[in-house]
Amino acid sequence: MHPSEKFVAPNTILTGVPLKQLINAKHVALIAESFARVAPGFDSDIFTATATRGLEDLELKDRARHIAHALNAQLPQNTAQACEIVIHSFGAKLPATQDYGLAPFFYMPHSEWIGHYAINDFASGMRANYELTQRYTAEFSIRPFIIKHETACLQRLHSWCQDSSPHVRRLVSEGTRSRLPWAMRLKNIQLKPALSLPLLEQLKDDSELYVRRSVANHLGDIAKDHLNLALDTCTRWLAESRLILDELQAHNRRWLIRHALRYPAKKGNRRALDIRIAAK
Repeated sequence: MHPSEKFVAPNTILTGVPLKQLINAKHVALIAESFARVAPGFDSDIFTATATRGLEDLELKDRARHIAHALNAQLPQNTAQACEIVIHSFGAKLPATQDYGLAPFFYMPHSEWIGHYAINDFASGMRANYELTQRYTAEFSIRPFIIKHETACLQRLHSWCQDSSPHVRRLVSEGTRSRLPWAMRLKNIQLKPALSLPLLEQLKDDSELYVRRSVANHLGDIAKDHLNLALDTCTRWLAESRLILDELQAHNRRWLIRHALRYPAKKGNRRALDIRIAAK
């Protein structure tokens, strides 16, 4: 059994139980076990002592970052080598897109490590993001790569639009959302939505609701900064939907449009309201 399978986590956030309590000394011990299996030189005792020192005083993200720093001290200085060890420490991929509860939070410290320490090696870091997102999410750890390696990263994400994994395809949309909650802003994409719109064009009719919902939320983010562009895009997508012969695909397209325009419609924008009505 992989250590990640021993990670005890509820199916949902529990009332009165802070999420930060997921990341504790037992979690650290399981991470140590996973790395000791694949890296003979990994000193579990030193890692555990360093990672747990002061852990209880920290909030959720700071706990994950604290463990990431302790982890880095036990990994090779060569980023490519370190990334390979991190990837090999991973457990099995998630075979589906839902019903995992909070168990994937096992990999939150790994996400922090990739976003902070793998950034200078684009190829290795992106490979780590690719593998991570199929077990947890890389929507946070990929953002430093988009900022630092924008052109190369967007090119890579274009190719990932056709990936067989829905987790990877969702990352393309979710990872490039300019206003993703609890994440650093992608200010250049926020300023220039034309950078990410071609990705949404490829994913708007994805077979997975998991992916389409992300596309809708991404377009909703665009609407908050570039309302007319979002409205024009939805108008065009709606017109295209009338030419789609597959009834389910057309229905899914209309749902996406309605979902994307919820915020401006709630604010009373007449054009958004009209488009949502037409998309029923």
